[in-house]
Amino acid sequence: MDAAIAWIDGIARETMLFAAIGFMIGGIDDLAVDLAYIVRAIRMRWRRSGVPVMADFPVATCCGRIAVLVPAWDEAAVIGAMLRATLGRFEHPDWRLYAGAYPNDRATIDAITAVAAQDARVRLVLNPHPGPTTKADCLNALWRAVLADSAAEGRAFTAIVLHDAEDVVHPGELRLYDHLLRRADAVQIPVLPLPDPASRWVSGHYIDEFAESHGRQLPVRDALGAGLPFAGVGCAISIAMLARIAESRGGVPFDDASLTEDYELGLTVRALGGRGVFVRALETPDGPPVAVRAYFPATLGTAIRQKARWMTGIALAEWDRTGWHRGWRDHWMRMRDRRTILAIPVLAIAYIALVTWGIDKALHWWRGSEPASVETGMLWVLFANVALFGWRMAVRFEMVRRAYGRGEALRSIPRVFVGNFVALFAARRAMVRYAALLRGQPVRWDKTAHHFPTDLAAR
Repeated sequence: MDAAIAWIDGIARETMLFAAIGFMIGGIDDLAVDLAYIVRAIRMRWRRSGVPVMADFPVATCCGRIAVLVPAWDEAAVIGAMLRATLGRFEHPDWRLYAGAYPNDRATIDAITAVAAQDARVRLVLNPHPGPTTKADCLNALWRAVLADSAAEGRAFTAIVLHDAEDVVHPGELRLYDHLLRRADAVQIPVLPLPDPASRWVSGHYIDEFAESHGRQLPVRDALGAGLPFAGVGCAISIAMLARIAESRGGVPFDDASLTEDYELGLTVRALGGRGVFVRALETPDGPPVAVRAYFPATLGTAIRQKARWMTGIALAEWDRTGWHRGWRDHWMRMRDRRTILAIPVLAIAYIALVTWGIDKALHWWRGSEPASVETGMLWVLFANVALFGWRMAVRFEMVRRAYGRGEALRSIPRVFVGNFVALFAARRAMVRYAALLRGQPVRWDKTAHHFPTDLAAR
C-alpha cells in the first residue's frame, strides 16, 4: 500500500508541475495581450481618437458597388428568412446578394428562388459540383458569377462582403465598408453571438470567447499591424485585392483545399502587402456596436464539431499551409492562433492532476500519514497562476459585460469549464480528422445545423 501511495504521490507531483508551468506560459502570453490592449487604449485617449459612429459614414457619400456572397449547403431552414431580413436591413444604394447552392440540394434552391423571384437584388448561383464540396469551392462559384455579371453589365463591383446563411446583418455595415475600403484593402467588424435562452451554457460560451476575441485580441492585432484573419462573416475585401489573390491562386481567390478559408484569406491579404483593419464602430456615441449577430451551436455535439473544424484548419493545417511571416508581431499572433492544440494536453493533465491530488489527499488521510509538502518554488508558480487566472476572469467579465451586460458577464465565469470540456473533445476529433486529411481524405464542408431569430426587431 505504501508503494502505491508513493506512486500516486509521484503522479500528482509531476502532473501538477507540468500543468502549472503550461498554465503560466499561457497566462503570461495572455497578459502581454492585455497590456498591449491597455497601451492601445491610453494612446487612443491621448490622441483623442474616439470610437467612430455611423454618422461618420453617411449613405449619401457611398459610391461603391458591393457584392454580398452567401454560400449555402443544406440551409433551407434559415436561408429564406436570412435573405428577406437582409433585404430589409442594408442601408446602401448599390448592392447585390449572391446566394450559392448545390444542384443536389433542392430545398435550399427553392428557398433562395422564392426570395429571388420577389427581389432582383438576390441572385441564385448553382455550384457546378454536387454538394457538399467545401465552403471555399462554393465561394469560388459565387466569385465567378460576380465577374460574369460585371462583364455583362459593364459595371464592376468594388467590394465583396462575406456572410453565412444564419447571419443577422447590421443595417449600416455596407456603408461602413464603402467608406473604409477607400483607405484599406479589407475590413472586419465584430461578430457577436446571440444569447440563446435554450442554451445558456453551451451556446453561451461562444459569447464569452467572441467578446474577448473581437473585443480585445483583434483590436490588439490590428494595432500591432499583424496579419488580420477574417471571421468568415462581417468582413469585406476590395475587388482589386481579391483579384490579386485570385491571380496568385490560378484564377480563384478562395482555396478549396482549406477548412478555414476565411482565416487564411485574411493572412493572404497581409502576405501580399495589403492592409486589413478591424473596426469597432457604434451606432451612436452611447449606442451598440455595428456587428454581425447569429445563433451559435446549442448542443455539445454540434459545438464539438464546429470547434474541431476550427482546430483542424487553424491550429493544425495552417502550420504547413501558411507557415509563418516576417516580423515578431506576426510570429506572435500566429503562435497564439495555433497554441490551442498545444494547450489541450496541458488542460487535460491539469484535470488529471486535480483528481490525482484528491485521491492522494484521501489516501494519506485514511492512512494517517502526511503528504509530501509542496516545494517553495512550486508554491510561487501556483500563486502566480492563481493571480493570472483571477486577472483572466476579470478581463473576460469586463469584455462580456461591455457587450452583453452584467448577467452574461456573471455566467461567463462558470462557462469557462464548459468551454474547456468542448475544447478537450474537439481536440480529439480534430486530431483524428487531421490524420485522415494527411492520409489523403478529401476536404468536405463539415457544417452544423442553424436557426434564425424570429424576433428580429429586437436584434
